[in-house]
Amino acid sequence: MSPGGLELPPGDADRDGGPAGPAEAPPGAAAPPGAGVPPGAGAPPGAGAPPGTVAVTRPVEIGAELDWDAEAWSEVRTRAQRAGRAYIWLNLVEQRLRAVVAAVLRPVYEPVHGEEWVVAAAGPAGQEWVQRAVAVREVSRRKGYLLDPADDNVLSFLTLPQLRELMVQHWPCFEPYFDDRREVELALDELEVTRNVVSRNRALSLTVLAQSERASARILEILGSGAGVPSADRLPVDAVEDLVGDRYADVVQVHPDRVRLQRQLPAEDLFGGARRLDATGIGLNLLVQNFSGRRMVRLAESGCRTRLLFLNPASSAVKRRERELGLKKGELSRSVEMNILHMRRVRSKLRDPGAFQIHVFDETPRFTAYLVDGDGPDGVGVVQSYLRRARGMEAPVLVLRGGGRNVVRHGQHARDGDHGLFETYREEFESVWLDSRPVS
Repeated sequence: MSPGGLELPPGDADRDGGPAGPAEAPPGAAAPPGAGVPPGAGAPPGAGAPPGTVAVTRPVEIGAELDWDAEAWSEVRTRAQRAGRAYIWLNLVEQRLRAVVAAVLRPVYEPVHGEEWVVAAAGPAGQEWVQRAVAVREVSRRKGYLLDPADDNVLSFLTLPQLRELMVQHWPCFEPYFDDRREVELALDELEVTRNVVSRNRALSLTVLAQSERASARILEILGSGAGVPSADRLPVDAVEDLVGDRYADVVQVHPDRVRLQRQLPAEDLFGGARRLDATGIGLNLLVQNFSGRRMVRLAESGCRTRLLFLNPASSAVKRRERELGLKKGELSRSVEMNILHMRRVRSKLRDPGAFQIHVFDETPRFTAYLVDGDGPDGVGVVQSYLRRARGMEAPVLVLRGGGRNVVRHGQHARDGDHGLFETYREEFESVWLDSRPVS
């Protein structure tokens, strides 16, 4: 047999001292099993080959299916979406932790060790991994991988576990800034499973993804990264929203109906602690039926100024809406009247009724909107369009973050005249409010 297991012609085998080929069968004699049958076409591999040789199977005979069907593509996309989302969270945590480590340890080590302050901070225990980071930086320098001069330092080449090790190793330096070392360590440990899965491109389950998102959000909160987003307490900032938010104006959540909205953003989280509340719609059920009158009184007494804009229950628009939804005559108008009466009772208990205004309008209702703190940088809005055959509970919901996002479009910062949907609905509310009538 030749090198690599290739079969040589009988004559060549004889000249090399190898075994001679099989004797030719006489005419009319039965052919040996497998003779004349190509491998892979009904004969086992190597059938008919001389002893001591290995037949080479042609690629066309392997029978491997290289195409992906629709189910396989769906699985691949799901994996990529989950891994991409997890990577964004991991990237944010690593960048934030790197900035914290630099802010705390650089002033301690740099005055003595200069540019080698990271090597000095790692100490003998971290000599191996810090030297590996130094070597990787040198390779990146030679090959031109460092596109940003800000990354030309050893700290930029440390991984998340190594940054964690620096923080734990020098905890007395970090202790004045963070309360609980154990909480930080546990949160970072939770991310290790996700980091290993993402770095090796393995399947990431929904459970592990949700766990990593919670751990990442907790770490970012501990490290103090939410101070720049005033509305983060009411509507937590999503990592993906930060990166691709400019593609969707200021829409930060989309829900197929109000039930799913309330699972993610309960009425208490949305309205609680508000200093200003503007709402417009037919009956404002999200507020009236999910936020108790007692809570609304306390909210108003704490200084919240409220403007509620209902559809006039006696208007022809209510009758048209009843026909669209297939309701009995007067059913919707009575429901709106009950909601208005409930809000009037709330207003009657306030020391300053002027801070709690109730109006009605007669125009065709186009949407319902709840704008919380819409006059400041921390506004949050919930908007639903009215569909012909769907009640408000069944209509899709948009959640908006106000405050004028500082987005970049086509390489340039957005102009002052560019704003998201929150400002559009706020202007629409003000327009309808001017044409509405107060309820005594």
